[in-house]
Amino acid sequence: MSKRQSGVLMHITSLPGRFAVGGFGEEAKKFIDFLSETGFRIWQVLPFHPIDEMNSPYKSDSAFAGNFLFIDPDTLLKEGIVSEADVEGCAYHGSPYTADYAFAIEKKTALLRSAFSKSFMLLKDKVDEFKNKNNWAENYALFKACKKYSGGAPWWVWDESLRNFEKSRSLKEKFEDEIYYQLFVQYLFFEQWKGIKDYAARKDIKILGDMPVYVSMDSADVWSNPADFKINKDTFVPDEVAGVPPDYFSEEGQLWGNPIYDWDKMEQDGFSWWKERIKAESELYDMLRIDHFRGLASYWSVPYGSKTAKNGEWKQGPGMKLFDAIKDAYSGKEIIAEDLGAFGEDVKELLESTGFPGIRVIQFAFQSDSQNEHLPHNYDKNTVACLGTHDNNTLLGWLYEIDEGERRYALDYCGFSGGDWGEGGYYAPACRKIIETVWRSSADTAIIAFQDLCGFGSDARMNIPGVPELNWRIRTTQETIDNIDKNYFRKINRIYGR
Repeated sequence: MSKRQSGVLMHITSLPGRFAVGGFGEEAKKFIDFLSETGFRIWQVLPFHPIDEMNSPYKSDSAFAGNFLFIDPDTLLKEGIVSEADVEGCAYHGSPYTADYAFAIEKKTALLRSAFSKSFMLLKDKVDEFKNKNNWAENYALFKACKKYSGGAPWWVWDESLRNFEKSRSLKEKFEDEIYYQLFVQYLFFEQWKGIKDYAARKDIKILGDMPVYVSMDSADVWSNPADFKINKDTFVPDEVAGVPPDYFSEEGQLWGNPIYDWDKMEQDGFSWWKERIKAESELYDMLRIDHFRGLASYWSVPYGSKTAKNGEWKQGPGMKLFDAIKDAYSGKEIIAEDLGAFGEDVKELLESTGFPGIRVIQFAFQSDSQNEHLPHNYDKNTVACLGTHDNNTLLGWLYEIDEGERRYALDYCGFSGGDWGEGGYYAPACRKIIETVWRSSADTAIIAFQDLCGFGSDARMNIPGVPELNWRIRTTQETIDNIDKNYFRKINRIYGR
C-alpha cells in the first residue's frame, strides 16, 4: 500500500433502489459520489458471484460468474433491451430496509428471460465476443443448462451423460438456447459492472473486492474440474470438507462443507485454475481481499459426514508455491490477506513472504493486554485496520454485547471521557471516539462498515457466522445516506491524512 487511505464496506445488495435488492443502477453511482464527496477512496464490496440457497455470496456455484440480481432493469430499459412493463414487473413495494431475495430472483429471472427473447439476436455478436474472451463462460452456461434440465438437482445426481463433464460437452447443441441465455445474462452483468467501475475510476474511487478461498461442491468449478478436488471419483462424495475450528465467532467451529482442493494435483499443472481465477478477479476489482487467507498456509480439514467442525485437523496448504506460480495474474494489483481467526507461524511466514497487508479489527482488541495485535498502537503501516468485518456486529451493537470490563477498557483506550456510551445514530459519541482511534493509527488503510457511518445497532448486522438463516439482508435508503454527517468524515479523512 503506497499511501494512507480509507474506505467504506457496503455490499451491492445493501444499496438503495426499487428492485428488492441493490444493483448496478444509478444508486451505485450516487454511492460513489457520496464516497468521493466525503473523502473516502475505497469502496469495499462482498463477492460478486452467484449466491447459495441461504443468499450467501461466500458459497457460489461459480468462482467466475456474476450475480444476475445485480443487473439493473432501468439500464436495460434505457438501452432498449426491455420494455417499461418488464421493468415495472420488478418493482418492489415492501420494506426498503430488507433485501427480498425470493422476490428479486422471481422477477429478475422473468425480466431477463423476456430480454433474451426480445433482444438476444441484436446482441449475439457481442455475447459471442464475451464468450470467446472468457474461458470459464461456456462451461458455466453449460452447467446451468444441465442443472435446469435436471430440475435443479446437484450435479452428482444427474444422468451419467450430464454428470460427466466431458460427455456433457457433446450435448451443447441440445442445450444451445439455454446456454446462450446464460451467456447473455453474464454479458449483461459484466457490461453493467464495467460502467459502474469506470464511473468509480473517474471519481478516483477504487473497488476492493472479496474472493472466497473455497468454492461450493455444487458448482461449475467442481463439476468441470473434479480431479482438482479431494472427492471420490466414482461416488463424487467428498473425502473431506472445509471449515474452521472453534473461535471467536463459534464455540462449535464452523462446518462450511466446501470440498478441499487437491493441492498436489493442482501443482502439477502450475496451478492453472488459480491463475485463471486470480486474473478474472483482478479484472473485476481494483483491489482484492483474499478471504480465509490462512487456508492457503494450512487448512482445517473435517472428515465428510461430521456434524460439527470440532473433529478436524490442520493440513498443509500450498503456501508460497501457489503465489509464486500465479504472481503474474495479479501483478500491479493491491492484494489484502484476510488473516483473521486461528493463527499460526505458517500464516505469519506466508504473509511476510507475499508482502500482503493483513487485517486488524478493533473489536478484537480488548480481550487481553496491551500486546494484543488488534490494538491500534500495535499496527504496522502495511495493515488494513477495520472497525469490523461483514461477520462482526456493528460498532454500537458490539459495545452493548461485550462485558463491562472489556467495554471500559475500550472506552478508556479510545479517550471517551464521559457521556452516554450507548447513544447511537449519526453522531454517536462513543462510536466516533473508536473510529478516530483507528483513523489516527499508523495503518495505511482504514475501513468502516456503512452501518457504522450511521451509528446503527445490532439489528443492522450483515451476517452472524454459523447461523445460515436471515443474513445478508440489510439494505439502506438514499435518505439514510443523505443524513450521514459528511462534514465529520471529510474532516477526519483530512486530519489523519486519509
